[in-house]
Amino acid sequence: MNNHEVVLIPGDGIGPEVSGAVREVLDAAGAPVTWQEELAGLHAIEAHGDVLPARTLEAVRRAGVALKGPCTTPVGEGFTSVNVQLRRTLSLYAAIRPVRNLPGVPTRYENVDLVVVRENTEGLYSGVENEITDGVVTSLKVATEGACRRIARAAFAYARRRGRPRVTVFHKANIMKLSDGLFLRCAREVHRDFAEIELEELIIDAGCMKLVQDPSRFEVLLMENLYGDVVSDLCAGLVGGLGVVPGANIGDDMAVFEAVHGSAPDLAGQGRANPLALLMSAVMMLNHLAETPLLVGPIGSGAATKLALNQLIASLTHAFSLSLRLVQQAGVPVETFKAILRPSALYAPTFDKKLQRMLDGHYADPNFSTALLRKDLRLFLEEATAAGLQSSGLNGLDALLQEAEGGDLDSLDYCALHELTRLQA
Repeated sequence: MNNHEVVLIPGDGIGPEVSGAVREVLDAAGAPVTWQEELAGLHAIEAHGDVLPARTLEAVRRAGVALKGPCTTPVGEGFTSVNVQLRRTLSLYAAIRPVRNLPGVPTRYENVDLVVVRENTEGLYSGVENEITDGVVTSLKVATEGACRRIARAAFAYARRRGRPRVTVFHKANIMKLSDGLFLRCAREVHRDFAEIELEELIIDAGCMKLVQDPSRFEVLLMENLYGDVVSDLCAGLVGGLGVVPGANIGDDMAVFEAVHGSAPDLAGQGRANPLALLMSAVMMLNHLAETPLLVGPIGSGAATKLALNQLIASLTHAFSLSLRLVQQAGVPVETFKAILRPSALYAPTFDKKLQRMLDGHYADPNFSTALLRKDLRLFLEEATAAGLQSSGLNGLDALLQEAEGGDLDSLDYCALHELTRLQA
């Protein structure tokens, strides 16, 4: 098995302690990771004169993946936040924050298992502010159709991959009719490509009330930047705080996984810092690496090809339910089916939960899956052809697609899944 290069940014305060502990755990577990350590935060200022040196950014661009401890940005000294710079410079537009109850961490709530998906690049955090006259300032909320559509697709694709039946959009379109109205409209339009997933819309204040009434009713929460910043921390409080939740910032080509708590300099060097949050983020990172092996394989490395592959993988994950029907009809035990899929690029760590949702009847719209699968297969093949890629597996997919036009859905899904697994191998 080839190792994945991962940039490790220890951070400040307790950062080096918790990142060192996480590295020790992953190394002991035999994780296929080769570490490259780089600096950010106060240590980077001391060594390179900048909170986020160019060499650190270049290392993340080259590796495509980083694990980051908490970093400190000096207040009032002209430095931009490390997190903000990473997100903007590397176009890490999707902040993913899974929130769930943990054994041994008692809280007021039970059965909390939700994911906050936050747009990371615009909104009120665009930093466009002006002083109109003495004592009067304005702050501009920026919303673009491209960014709104991109984050909506990321949320629905995540829901599909993880077997989540519903995406809930938090908004204030009743007041901010243009900016939040655009965000809501893009979510509705993207939803058409994910018809098996329910779309729920809640005004942000009502949504927060429902969160504290019964957080267990939520699956995936989609929102713009400011709302996501506030609500993700609120949700963390439901299960014990920022020390027990992971975080990731993901773009089309790169991803940075991080502890979302602070650097806690007052605890540094005392052996009291809990590495759990960063360890959970490292597990997210390993899942990310396991679910996207095709992106670094022989198929191609162009951004368009990577995007097409991601969309195809998401579509074929949906096809698991249809393959499961074939397996059940043939009398094959479900455990055998799981064992066959486990080595595949399409096998997610949450597959057991996904499988149960399938058995319970989710993702049962075959007509939708037919159209979506054919669309994504065709997109994938067009991008691969444009990139000049050739292989027997690609030819096999093209032949399957042509034969299945107007034909049998189950055969197409099953064979496409088989062919993609062969390509990955």
